[in-house]
Amino acid sequence: MSAKKDMKSKPQAIGKGTGVAIVTPFKKDGSVDFKALENIAEHLIKGKVEYIVALGTTGESVTLRKDEKSAVTQHIVDVADGRIPIVLGIGGNNTADIVHALDSTELSGISAILSVCPYYNRPTQEGLYQHFKSVANASPLPVILYNVPGRTACNMTDETTLRLANDFEEIIGIKEASGNMAQIMNIIQKRPKGFMVISGDDSITLPIIAAGGDGVISVVANAFPKDFSEMTRQCLAGNFEAARKLHYKLLSITNLMFADGSPAGVKSALETMGLCQDYVKLPLVNVNKKVQIALAEEIKNYR
Repeated sequence: MSAKKDMKSKPQAIGKGTGVAIVTPFKKDGSVDFKALENIAEHLIKGKVEYIVALGTTGESVTLRKDEKSAVTQHIVDVADGRIPIVLGIGGNNTADIVHALDSTELSGISAILSVCPYYNRPTQEGLYQHFKSVANASPLPVILYNVPGRTACNMTDETTLRLANDFEEIIGIKEASGNMAQIMNIIQKRPKGFMVISGDDSITLPIIAAGGDGVISVVANAFPKDFSEMTRQCLAGNFEAARKLHYKLLSITNLMFADGSPAGVKSALETMGLCQDYVKLPLVNVNKKVQIALAEEIKNYR
């Protein structure tokens, strides 16, 4: 049975605010630590984030087997139990495989799809357009594009993003992690009504929202959901003095979490906080000892 037929009820809509690209915690043997996953999901919900993103980059989706992906997704949906929307990462560099996944994946309890730009192939802008056209036409749920050229070696330009935003009502937003403020602001200025521009960089969430953006899909908020989501809410309300205080309170920890690779950095922080162990799957490795110590010290002194 197709995913379109499996959805039993209309899911919650994704709105402005803080989404969290939740980590996938592992045990020493590499198996998924479902108890830790539950603890982190509860931590995020209690921290009042607006939604959770499962199986994103931070969730190490590319090193999970198909059965592990299904189990992780279902566990997050079960723990959330309708209290918070869930976005599911379904993306890659094989368009036909993604279309098949969209048709065959169980999507009950999922509110939207996050789909990353194809990596390694290095498609042209027309190739990106045709890829996401196929995704939009196949998806039974709203689609959020994900532009992260630092990982894909392929930047989707503002022109291509706007073309997709105008041509497909199924495409409701973009997670922009290009770091190119001129590109991001051009999308914000020219986007159709209702199209969300979401920060994909924790450290520049404040300026992106100040320019008219709609929120963030955060890594750091795995560890500090309360403060990060409050910073985002204050930004969205135009209370930038209050938002700046939280932004700078979080900035040193944010920089350290990305100093020696992600999600190794945030997993090191989560281990210090007692929420999960810091195991990652190869080819990722743990952060170096210097970063680990510095992160632990920052967390100890965090107020």
